[in-house]
Amino acid sequence: MTTAETISRPTIRQTQCFIGGEWIPAQSGKTFDTHHPATGEVIAAVAEGDVGDVDAAVEAARKAFDEGPWRTMDARERGRIMYRLADLIEAEFDELAALETLDNGKPISDSLAADLPLTIDCLRYYAGYADKIHGQTIPVNGNFFTYTKKEPVGVVGQIIPWNFPMLMVAWKWGPALAAGCTIVMKPAEQTPLTCLRMARLAQKAGIPDGVINIVPGYGPTAGAAIVAHPGVDKVAFTGEYKTAQIIMAEAAPTLKRLTFELGGKSPNIVFNDADLDAAAAGSHFALYFNQGQCCCAGSRLFVQEDIHDQFVEKLVNMNNDRVLGDPFSTATEQGPQVDQAQFDKIMDYIEIGKSEGAQCLTGGTADDAGNLYVKPTLFDGVTDEMKIATDEIFGPVLSILTFKDTEELIQRANNTFYGLAAAVWSRDIGKAHYVADRVRAGTVWVNCYDVFDAAAPFGGFKMSGLGRELGQEGLNNYLETKTVTVALD
Repeated sequence: MTTAETISRPTIRQTQCFIGGEWIPAQSGKTFDTHHPATGEVIAAVAEGDVGDVDAAVEAARKAFDEGPWRTMDARERGRIMYRLADLIEAEFDELAALETLDNGKPISDSLAADLPLTIDCLRYYAGYADKIHGQTIPVNGNFFTYTKKEPVGVVGQIIPWNFPMLMVAWKWGPALAAGCTIVMKPAEQTPLTCLRMARLAQKAGIPDGVINIVPGYGPTAGAAIVAHPGVDKVAFTGEYKTAQIIMAEAAPTLKRLTFELGGKSPNIVFNDADLDAAAAGSHFALYFNQGQCCCAGSRLFVQEDIHDQFVEKLVNMNNDRVLGDPFSTATEQGPQVDQAQFDKIMDYIEIGKSEGAQCLTGGTADDAGNLYVKPTLFDGVTDEMKIATDEIFGPVLSILTFKDTEELIQRANNTFYGLAAAVWSRDIGKAHYVADRVRAGTVWVNCYDVFDAAAPFGGFKMSGLGRELGQEGLNNYLETKTVTVALD
Protein backbone atom coordinates (compact mmCIF):
# COMPACT_ATOMS: atom_id res chain seq x y z
CA MET A 1 0.00 0.00 0.00
CA THR A 2 1.09 3.56 -0.58
CA THR A 3 1.17 6.51 1.76
CA ALA A 4 -1.82 8.78 2.21
CA GLU A 5 -0.08 11.60 0.33
CA THR A 6 -0.35 9.67 -2.93
CA ILE A 7 -4.00 8.69 -2.62
CA SER A 8 -6.38 10.39 -5.01
CA ARG A 9 -10.15 10.32 -5.13
CA PRO A 10 -11.49 6.95 -6.24
CA THR A 11 -13.53 5.99 -9.26
CA ILE A 12 -17.18 5.22 -8.50
CA ARG A 13 -18.08 1.85 -10.01
CA GLN A 14 -21.01 0.19 -8.25
CA THR A 15 -24.23 2.14 -7.64
CA GLN A 16 -27.02 -0.37 -8.33
CA CYS A 17 -28.66 -3.10 -6.29
CA PHE A 18 -26.70 -6.36 -6.17
CA ILE A 19 -29.19 -9.24 -6.28
CA GLY A 20 -28.53 -12.83 -7.26
CA GLY A 21 -25.10 -11.94 -8.59
CA GLU A 22 -26.38 -9.19 -10.90
CA TRP A 23 -26.19 -5.41 -10.79
CA ILE A 24 -29.68 -4.10 -11.42
CA PRO A 25 -31.53 -0.80 -10.97
CA ALA A 26 -34.27 -0.49 -8.37
CA GLN A 27 -37.57 -1.83 -9.65
CA SER A 28 -39.11 1.61 -9.15
CA GLY A 29 -36.37 3.25 -11.18
CA LYS A 30 -35.70 5.61 -8.28
CA THR A 31 -32.26 6.73 -7.16
CA PHE A 32 -30.92 8.81 -4.30
CA ASP A 33 -27.81 10.96 -4.14
CA THR A 34 -24.89 10.25 -1.86
CA HIS A 35 -22.80 13.29 -0.94
CA HIS A 36 -19.25 14.07 0.15
CA PRO A 37 -19.85 15.58 3.61
CA ALA A 38 -16.89 17.95 3.40
CA THR A 39 -18.21 19.82 0.36
CA GLY A 40 -21.79 18.73 -0.14
CA GLU A 41 -21.03 17.67 -3.71
CA VAL A 42 -23.01 14.78 -5.15
CA ILE A 43 -20.74 11.74 -5.50
CA ALA A 44 -23.17 9.42 -7.26
CA ALA A 45 -26.81 8.52 -7.76
CA VAL A 46 -27.50 5.18 -6.09
CA ALA A 47 -30.40 2.80 -6.69
CA GLU A 48 -33.16 3.33 -4.14
CA GLY A 49 -34.41 -0.14 -3.31
CA ASP A 50 -37.71 -0.84 -1.58
CA VAL A 51 -40.15 -3.70 -1.01
CA GLY A 52 -39.94 -5.21 -4.50
CA ASP A 53 -36.16 -5.22 -4.48
CA VAL A 54 -36.07 -6.76 -1.01
CA ASP A 55 -38.47 -9.47 -2.21
CA ALA A 56 -36.12 -10.27 -5.08
CA ALA A 57 -33.08 -10.23 -2.81
CA VAL A 58 -34.70 -12.55 -0.28
CA GLU A 59 -35.76 -14.90 -3.05
CA ALA A 60 -32.18 -15.01 -4.31
CA ALA A 61 -30.79 -15.54 -0.80
CA ARG A 62 -33.40 -18.19 -0.05
CA LYS A 63 -32.58 -20.11 -3.22
CA ALA A 64 -28.84 -19.82 -2.53
CA PHE A 65 -29.36 -21.15 0.99
CA ASP A 66 -31.79 -23.96 0.19
CA GLU A 67 -30.29 -25.08 -3.13
CA GLY A 68 -26.91 -23.41 -3.52
CA PRO A 69 -23.47 -24.69 -2.66
CA TRP A 70 -22.47 -22.24 0.09
CA ARG A 71 -24.12 -23.97 3.03
CA THR A 72 -23.12 -27.48 1.93
CA MET A 73 -19.66 -26.92 0.51
CA ASP A 74 -16.59 -28.10 2.35
CA ALA A 75 -16.10 -25.71 5.26
CA ARG A 76 -12.44 -25.24 4.52
CA GLU A 77 -13.28 -24.15 0.98
CA ARG A 78 -15.73 -21.64 2.44
CA GLY A 79 -12.89 -20.33 4.58
CA ARG A 80 -10.52 -20.18 1.59
CA ILE A 81 -13.01 -18.06 -0.36
CA MET A 82 -13.35 -15.70 2.60
CA TYR A 83 -9.57 -15.40 2.78
CA ARG A 84 -9.57 -14.49 -0.93
CA LEU A 85 -12.12 -11.75 -0.24
CA ALA A 86 -9.85 -10.31 2.45
CA ASP A 87 -6.90 -10.49 0.05
CA LEU A 88 -8.84 -8.65 -2.66
CA ILE A 89 -9.80 -5.91 -0.21
CA GLU A 90 -6.15 -5.61 0.79
CA ALA A 91 -5.17 -5.34 -2.87
CA GLU A 92 -7.48 -2.31 -3.20
CA PHE A 93 -6.51 -0.93 0.20
CA ASP A 94 -5.83 2.66 -0.83
CA GLU A 95 -8.78 3.00 -3.17
CA LEU A 96 -11.22 1.58 -0.64
CA ALA A 97 -9.84 3.87 2.05
CA ALA A 98 -10.33 6.83 -0.28
CA LEU A 99 -13.86 5.67 -1.12
CA GLU A 100 -14.69 5.46 2.59
CA THR A 101 -13.35 8.95 3.19
CA LEU A 102 -15.22 10.33 0.16
CA ASP A 103 -18.57 8.85 1.22
CA ASN A 104 -18.31 9.26 5.01
CA GLY A 105 -16.06 12.31 5.41
CA LYS A 106 -13.67 10.75 7.92
CA PRO A 107 -9.99 11.70 7.66
CA ILE A 108 -8.04 9.57 5.20
CA SER A 109 -5.54 8.80 7.97
CA ASP A 110 -8.34 7.12 9.97
CA SER A 111 -9.58 5.12 6.98
CA LEU A 112 -6.03 3.88 6.37
CA ALA A 113 -5.04 3.21 9.97
CA ALA A 114 -8.29 1.87 11.41
CA ASP A 115 -11.16 1.05 9.06
CA LEU A 116 -9.34 -0.96 6.41
CA PRO A 117 -7.00 -2.98 8.68
CA LEU A 118 -9.83 -3.89 11.05
CA THR A 119 -12.09 -4.86 8.15
CA ILE A 120 -9.49 -7.20 6.67
CA ASP A 121 -8.60 -8.68 10.05
CA CYS A 122 -12.24 -9.41 10.86
CA LEU A 123 -12.85 -11.28 7.61
CA ARG A 124 -9.68 -13.30 8.06
CA TYR A 125 -10.58 -14.13 11.65
CA TYR A 126 -13.93 -15.59 10.64
CA ALA A 127 -12.44 -17.29 7.58
CA GLY A 128 -10.36 -19.25 10.05
CA TYR A 129 -13.47 -20.21 11.98
CA ALA A 130 -15.34 -21.70 9.00
CA ASP A 131 -14.01 -25.24 9.52
CA LYS A 132 -14.09 -25.11 13.31
CA ILE A 133 -17.84 -25.08 13.83
CA HIS A 134 -18.86 -28.36 15.42
CA GLY A 135 -21.22 -29.95 17.89
CA GLN A 136 -20.86 -32.47 20.70
CA THR A 137 -21.63 -36.06 21.56
CA ILE A 138 -23.81 -36.34 24.66
CA PRO A 139 -24.23 -39.35 26.99
CA VAL A 140 -27.96 -39.83 27.54
CA ASN A 141 -29.98 -42.46 29.41
CA GLY A 142 -30.75 -45.63 27.50
CA ASN A 143 -29.23 -47.33 24.49
CA PHE A 144 -29.04 -44.22 22.34
CA PHE A 145 -26.37 -42.23 20.58
CA THR A 146 -26.99 -38.48 20.85
CA TYR A 147 -25.07 -35.71 19.19
CA THR A 148 -25.55 -32.05 18.34
CA LYS A 149 -24.90 -30.23 15.10
CA LYS A 150 -24.36 -26.53 14.53
CA GLU A 151 -26.24 -25.36 11.45
CA PRO A 152 -26.56 -21.93 9.84
CA VAL A 153 -29.63 -19.98 10.90
CA GLY A 154 -30.59 -19.35 7.26
CA VAL A 155 -31.23 -16.11 5.39
CA VAL A 156 -30.09 -13.15 7.46
CA GLY A 157 -31.09 -9.53 7.04
CA GLN A 158 -28.33 -7.12 8.02
CA ILE A 159 -28.84 -3.38 8.47
CA ILE A 160 -25.71 -1.33 9.09
CA PRO A 161 -24.93 2.30 10.07
CA TRP A 162 -22.90 5.04 8.44
CA ASN A 163 -20.14 5.69 10.96
CA PHE A 164 -17.87 2.75 10.03
CA PRO A 165 -19.40 1.47 6.79
CA MET A 166 -16.79 -1.06 5.67
CA LEU A 167 -16.04 -2.32 9.14
CA MET A 168 -19.72 -2.89 9.88
CA VAL A 169 -19.99 -4.92 6.67
CA ALA A 170 -17.13 -7.12 7.90
CA TRP A 171 -18.62 -7.48 11.39
CA LYS A 172 -21.86 -8.70 9.81
CA TRP A 173 -20.60 -10.70 6.84
CA GLY A 174 -17.75 -12.46 8.66
CA PRO A 175 -19.71 -14.66 11.08
CA ALA A 176 -22.66 -15.08 8.72
CA LEU A 177 -20.51 -16.34 5.86
CA ALA A 178 -18.41 -18.59 8.10
CA ALA A 179 -21.60 -20.18 9.45
CA GLY A 180 -22.95 -20.83 5.95
CA CYS A 181 -25.75 -18.25 5.96
CA THR A 182 -26.91 -16.15 3.02
CA ILE A 183 -27.32 -12.40 3.32
CA VAL A 184 -29.62 -9.51 2.40
CA MET A 185 -27.92 -6.29 3.51
CA LYS A 186 -29.09 -2.69 3.57
CA PRO A 187 -26.23 -0.22 3.94
CA ALA A 188 -26.89 3.21 5.39
CA GLU A 189 -28.25 5.60 2.78
CA GLN A 190 -25.52 8.11 3.70
CA THR A 191 -22.68 5.68 2.93
CA PRO A 192 -23.56 2.86 0.51
CA LEU A 193 -20.53 2.90 -1.77
CA THR A 194 -17.93 0.76 0.02
CA CYS A 195 -20.53 -1.91 0.80
CA LEU A 196 -21.39 -2.12 -2.90
CA ARG A 197 -17.71 -2.32 -3.83
CA MET A 198 -17.19 -5.12 -1.31
CA ALA A 199 -20.05 -7.05 -2.91
CA ARG A 200 -18.22 -6.91 -6.24
CA LEU A 201 -15.05 -8.16 -4.58
CA ALA A 202 -17.00 -10.96 -2.86
CA GLN A 203 -18.23 -12.11 -6.25
CA LYS A 204 -14.71 -11.93 -7.63
CA ALA A 205 -13.45 -13.97 -4.68
CA GLY A 206 -15.81 -16.79 -5.61
CA ILE A 207 -18.72 -16.36 -3.22
CA PRO A 208 -21.63 -17.90 -5.15
CA ASP A 209 -24.33 -15.70 -6.62
CA GLY A 210 -27.23 -15.11 -4.23
CA VAL A 211 -25.17 -15.60 -1.09
CA ILE A 212 -24.66 -11.84 -0.68
CA ASN A 213 -27.36 -9.41 -1.82
CA ILE A 214 -27.26 -5.63 -1.32
CA VAL A 215 -30.34 -3.39 -1.40
CA PRO A 216 -29.47 0.29 -0.89
CA GLY A 217 -32.31 2.45 0.31
CA TYR A 218 -34.00 3.97 3.31
CA GLY A 219 -34.94 2.46 6.65
CA PRO A 220 -38.74 2.93 6.48
CA THR A 221 -38.87 1.22 3.08
CA ALA A 222 -35.98 -1.15 2.36
CA GLY A 223 -35.07 -1.71 6.01
CA ALA A 224 -38.65 -2.29 7.11
CA ALA A 225 -39.19 -4.74 4.24
CA ILE A 226 -36.22 -6.82 5.36
CA VAL A 227 -37.50 -6.93 8.94
CA ALA A 228 -41.04 -7.93 7.99
CA HIS A 229 -40.17 -10.46 5.30
CA PRO A 230 -41.18 -14.02 6.26
CA GLY A 231 -38.28 -15.42 4.23
CA VAL A 232 -35.70 -13.76 6.50
CA ASP A 233 -34.72 -15.94 9.47
CA LYS A 234 -32.65 -13.43 11.43
CA VAL A 235 -32.05 -9.68 11.53
CA ALA A 236 -28.81 -8.09 12.75
CA PHE A 237 -29.00 -4.34 13.24
CA THR A 238 -26.50 -1.71 14.33
CA GLY A 239 -27.87 1.74 15.11
CA GLU A 240 -30.13 3.65 17.47
CA TYR A 241 -32.12 1.93 20.21
CA LYS A 242 -35.37 3.57 19.10
CA THR A 243 -35.02 1.89 15.70
CA ALA A 244 -34.27 -1.43 17.42
CA GLN A 245 -37.52 -1.12 19.35
CA ILE A 246 -39.40 -0.75 16.07
CA ILE A 247 -37.56 -3.75 14.61
CA MET A 248 -38.46 -5.90 17.63
CA ALA A 249 -42.15 -5.08 17.19
CA GLU A 250 -42.12 -5.61 13.42
CA ALA A 251 -40.20 -8.90 13.73
CA ALA A 252 -42.55 -10.33 16.34
CA PRO A 253 -45.04 -11.96 13.91
CA THR A 254 -42.29 -14.13 12.40
CA LEU A 255 -40.27 -14.59 15.61
CA LYS A 256 -37.03 -13.75 13.84
CA ARG A 257 -33.79 -14.16 15.70
CA LEU A 258 -32.52 -10.69 16.54
CA THR A 259 -29.19 -9.17 17.49
CA PHE A 260 -28.68 -5.49 18.12
CA GLU A 261 -25.56 -3.39 18.62
CA LEU A 262 -26.91 -0.05 19.78
CA GLY A 263 -25.78 3.22 21.31
CA GLY A 264 -24.18 4.25 24.55
CA LYS A 265 -23.39 7.01 26.98
CA SER A 266 -20.19 5.44 28.14
CA PRO A 267 -18.52 6.50 31.41
CA ASN A 268 -14.80 7.17 31.09
CA ILE A 269 -13.34 7.32 34.62
CA VAL A 270 -10.08 9.00 35.59
CA PHE A 271 -8.78 8.50 39.14
CA ASN A 272 -6.25 10.80 40.77
CA ASP A 273 -3.56 8.09 40.70
CA ALA A 274 -3.71 7.69 36.90
CA ASP A 275 -0.99 8.59 34.47
CA LEU A 276 -2.64 11.89 33.64
CA ASP A 277 -0.90 12.47 30.31
CA ALA A 278 -1.90 9.02 29.07
CA ALA A 279 -5.41 9.38 30.48
CA ALA A 280 -5.89 12.78 28.85
CA ALA A 281 -4.68 11.56 25.46
CA GLY A 282 -6.82 8.43 25.76
CA SER A 283 -9.89 10.37 26.89
CA HIS A 284 -9.49 12.83 24.04
CA PHE A 285 -9.32 9.97 21.55
CA ALA A 286 -12.22 8.20 23.27
CA LEU A 287 -14.59 11.02 22.36
CA TYR A 288 -13.26 12.90 19.34
CA PHE A 289 -12.20 9.94 17.17
CA ASN A 290 -14.37 9.68 14.06
CA GLN A 291 -15.86 13.13 14.75
CA GLY A 292 -17.43 11.73 17.92
CA GLN A 293 -19.57 9.41 15.80
CA CYS A 294 -18.84 6.22 17.78
CA CYS A 295 -21.44 4.18 19.65
CA CYS A 296 -18.96 3.53 22.46
CA ALA A 297 -17.58 7.08 22.69
CA GLY A 298 -16.43 8.03 26.18
CA SER A 299 -18.84 10.93 26.33
CA ARG A 300 -19.25 11.08 30.14
CA LEU A 301 -15.79 11.85 31.46
CA PHE A 302 -15.70 11.37 35.25
CA VAL A 303 -12.63 13.10 36.74
CA GLN A 304 -11.70 12.85 40.43
CA GLU A 305 -12.07 16.26 42.03
CA ASP A 306 -8.51 16.87 43.13
CA ILE A 307 -7.06 16.49 39.62
CA HIS A 308 -9.86 18.30 37.81
CA ASP A 309 -8.10 21.55 36.97
CA GLN A 310 -4.86 20.13 35.61
CA PHE A 311 -6.68 17.41 33.70
CA VAL A 312 -9.13 19.80 32.07
CA GLU A 313 -6.27 22.06 31.04
CA LYS A 314 -4.72 19.18 29.09
CA LEU A 315 -8.00 18.55 27.24
CA VAL A 316 -8.50 22.22 26.45
CA ASN A 317 -5.03 22.41 24.92
CA MET A 318 -5.61 19.30 22.80
CA ASN A 319 -8.95 20.64 21.56
CA ASN A 320 -7.41 23.97 20.65
CA ASP A 321 -4.63 22.22 18.73
CA ARG A 322 -6.93 19.84 16.84
CA VAL A 323 -6.77 20.27 13.05
CA LEU A 324 -10.07 20.35 11.16
CA GLY A 325 -10.03 20.38 7.38
CA ASP A 326 -10.12 18.48 4.11
CA PRO A 327 -10.54 14.76 4.90
CA PHE A 328 -8.12 13.89 2.09
CA SER A 329 -5.31 15.89 3.72
CA THR A 330 -2.94 13.88 5.91
CA ALA A 331 -2.76 16.87 8.28
CA THR A 332 -6.48 16.66 9.06
CA GLU A 333 -7.44 15.14 12.40
CA GLN A 334 -11.19 15.82 12.27
CA GLY A 335 -13.51 15.88 9.31
CA PRO A 336 -17.15 16.92 8.93
CA GLN A 337 -20.17 15.25 10.46
CA VAL A 338 -21.78 12.78 8.09
CA ASP A 339 -24.77 14.89 7.02
CA GLN A 340 -26.89 17.93 7.77
CA ALA A 341 -29.26 16.07 10.07
CA GLN A 342 -26.41 14.88 12.29
CA PHE A 343 -24.79 18.32 12.29
CA ASP A 344 -28.08 19.96 13.31
CA LYS A 345 -28.64 17.42 16.09
CA ILE A 346 -25.19 18.09 17.54
CA MET A 347 -25.59 21.86 17.39
CA ASP A 348 -28.98 21.56 19.12
CA TYR A 349 -27.39 19.60 21.97
CA ILE A 350 -24.63 22.17 22.29
CA GLU A 351 -27.24 24.88 22.76
CA ILE A 352 -29.08 22.70 25.28
CA GLY A 353 -25.84 22.23 27.24
CA LYS A 354 -25.31 25.97 27.39
CA SER A 355 -28.92 26.62 28.43
CA GLU A 356 -28.69 23.99 31.19
CA GLY A 357 -25.78 25.86 32.75
CA ALA A 358 -22.79 23.78 31.67
CA GLN A 359 -19.63 25.78 30.99
CA CYS A 360 -18.44 25.55 27.38
CA LEU A 361 -14.64 25.64 27.54
CA THR A 362 -13.87 24.98 23.87
CA GLY A 363 -15.86 24.84 20.65
CA GLY A 364 -19.58 25.19 20.90
CA THR A 365 -19.84 26.52 17.36
CA ALA A 366 -19.48 25.43 13.79
CA ASP A 367 -16.02 25.57 12.26
CA ASP A 368 -15.23 27.52 9.11
CA ALA A 369 -13.58 24.45 7.54
CA GLY A 370 -16.94 23.65 5.91
CA ASN A 371 -20.68 23.46 6.31
CA LEU A 372 -20.81 20.34 8.50
CA TYR A 373 -17.78 20.90 10.71
CA VAL A 374 -18.24 21.20 14.49
CA LYS A 375 -15.42 22.56 16.61
CA PRO A 376 -14.26 20.11 19.31
CA THR A 377 -16.58 21.03 22.16
CA LEU A 378 -15.80 20.57 25.85
CA PHE A 379 -18.35 21.16 28.59
CA ASP A 380 -17.33 21.47 32.24
CA GLY A 381 -19.55 21.68 35.31
CA VAL A 382 -21.87 19.03 33.90
CA THR A 383 -24.28 17.31 36.28
CA ASP A 384 -25.87 13.89 35.92
CA GLU A 385 -29.35 15.09 35.03
CA MET A 386 -28.33 17.40 32.16
CA LYS A 387 -29.39 16.17 28.73
CA ILE A 388 -25.81 16.37 27.47
CA ALA A 389 -24.97 13.84 30.20
CA THR A 390 -27.93 11.51 29.56
CA ASP A 391 -28.50 11.56 25.79
CA GLU A 392 -26.31 10.08 23.08
CA ILE A 393 -25.17 13.09 21.03
CA PHE A 394 -22.97 11.20 18.53
CA GLY A 395 -20.71 14.14 17.88
CA PRO A 396 -17.56 15.92 19.13
CA VAL A 397 -19.10 17.00 22.44
CA LEU A 398 -17.42 15.90 25.68
CA SER A 399 -18.97 16.37 29.13
CA ILE A 400 -16.82 16.55 32.27
CA LEU A 401 -18.30 15.41 35.56
CA THR A 402 -16.38 15.29 38.84
CA PHE A 403 -16.51 12.69 41.61
CA LYS A 404 -15.07 12.21 45.10
CA ASP A 405 -14.99 8.51 45.95
CA THR A 406 -15.27 5.16 44.22
CA GLU A 407 -18.66 4.01 45.47
CA GLU A 408 -20.30 7.28 44.49
CA LEU A 409 -18.62 7.02 41.12
CA ILE A 410 -19.89 3.49 40.42
CA GLN A 411 -23.47 4.43 41.25
CA ARG A 412 -23.37 7.44 38.94
CA ALA A 413 -21.60 5.60 36.14
CA ASN A 414 -24.39 3.02 36.14
CA ASN A 415 -27.15 5.64 36.28
CA THR A 416 -28.08 5.25 32.60
CA PHE A 417 -30.23 2.91 30.54
CA TYR A 418 -27.22 2.38 28.28
CA GLY A 419 -24.44 -0.12 28.98
CA LEU A 420 -22.18 -0.43 25.98
CA ALA A 421 -18.69 0.50 27.18
CA ALA A 422 -16.67 2.10 29.96
CA ALA A 423 -13.07 2.83 30.83
CA VAL A 424 -11.00 3.17 34.00
CA TRP A 425 -7.69 5.02 34.30
CA SER A 426 -5.68 4.20 37.42
CA ARG A 427 -2.26 2.88 38.45
CA ASP A 428 -3.98 0.83 41.18
CA ILE A 429 -4.83 -2.36 39.30
CA GLY A 430 -6.92 -3.67 42.18
CA LYS A 431 -9.11 -0.59 42.09
CA ALA A 432 -9.34 -0.79 38.33
CA HIS A 433 -10.56 -4.39 38.51
CA TYR A 434 -13.00 -3.47 41.27
CA VAL A 435 -14.60 -0.77 39.14
CA ALA A 436 -14.54 -2.92 36.00
CA ASP A 437 -16.39 -5.62 37.90
CA ARG A 438 -19.15 -3.27 39.02
CA VAL A 439 -19.74 -1.07 36.00
CA ARG A 440 -22.62 -2.44 33.96
CA ALA A 441 -21.16 -2.37 30.47
CA GLY A 442 -20.37 -4.92 27.78
CA THR A 443 -16.78 -3.72 27.36
CA VAL A 444 -14.54 -2.12 29.99
CA TRP A 445 -11.14 -0.79 29.00
CA VAL A 446 -8.44 -0.26 31.64
CA ASN A 447 -5.81 2.39 30.91
CA CYS A 448 -6.80 2.39 27.25
CA TYR A 449 -9.82 3.10 25.05
CA ASP A 450 -11.25 1.87 21.75
CA VAL A 451 -9.06 -1.21 21.63
CA PHE A 452 -10.82 -3.64 19.30
CA ASP A 453 -9.93 -7.09 18.09
CA ALA A 454 -11.97 -9.49 15.97
CA ALA A 455 -11.56 -12.15 18.68
CA ALA A 456 -12.97 -10.01 21.50
CA PRO A 457 -16.79 -9.95 21.83
CA PHE A 458 -18.39 -6.51 21.67
CA GLY A 459 -21.93 -5.52 22.63
CA GLY A 460 -24.03 -3.93 25.29
CA PHE A 461 -25.86 -4.44 28.55
CA LYS A 462 -29.31 -2.97 29.07
CA MET A 463 -30.60 -0.90 26.15
CA SER A 464 -27.25 -0.93 24.38
CA GLY A 465 -28.08 -4.14 22.60
CA LEU A 466 -28.85 -7.84 22.38
CA GLY A 467 -26.18 -10.42 21.67
CA ARG A 468 -22.56 -9.79 20.78
CA GLU A 469 -20.55 -9.00 17.69
CA LEU A 470 -17.08 -10.48 17.09
CA GLY A 471 -15.39 -13.47 18.63
CA GLN A 472 -16.98 -16.87 19.00
CA GLU A 473 -20.06 -15.26 20.54
CA GLY A 474 -20.59 -13.29 17.36
CA LEU A 475 -20.47 -16.52 15.36
CA ASN A 476 -23.01 -18.20 17.64
CA ASN A 477 -25.61 -15.60 16.63
CA TYR A 478 -25.69 -17.15 13.16
CA LEU A 479 -26.01 -20.78 14.25
CA GLU A 480 -28.83 -23.07 15.30
CA THR A 481 -28.25 -26.17 17.45
CA LYS A 482 -29.77 -29.42 16.20
CA THR A 483 -29.93 -32.47 18.48
CA VAL A 484 -29.90 -35.91 16.82
CA THR A 485 -30.71 -39.08 18.83
CA VAL A 486 -30.23 -42.53 17.29
CA ALA A 487 -31.59 -45.76 18.77
CA LEU A 488 -28.83 -48.36 18.95
CA ASP A 489 -31.01 -51.48 19.25
